[in-house]
Amino acid sequence: MTVGSQLKQTLASLKGSRATLRIYAEQSQHEQAVHVFSEAVKVLNDIIVDLETRIRSLEFFEPQYKGS
Repeated sequence: MTVGSQLKQTLASLKGSRATLRIYAEQSQHEQAVHVFSEAVKVLNDIIVDLETRIRSLEFFEPQYKGS
């Protein structure tokens, strides 16, 4: 598995985790739990944005990783 493939697989996993946390936040009836899940979603979103930027940079500077 190439570095590009590993990064994209990680990105997909993070997006799945973010979606799960959003569901937990919506379904939780405990106010503190909703807050914790929502904060975790924000943190994951920042990480996802950063990783997407890094992947685009990798694909730009290393074209062999594009589309993998």
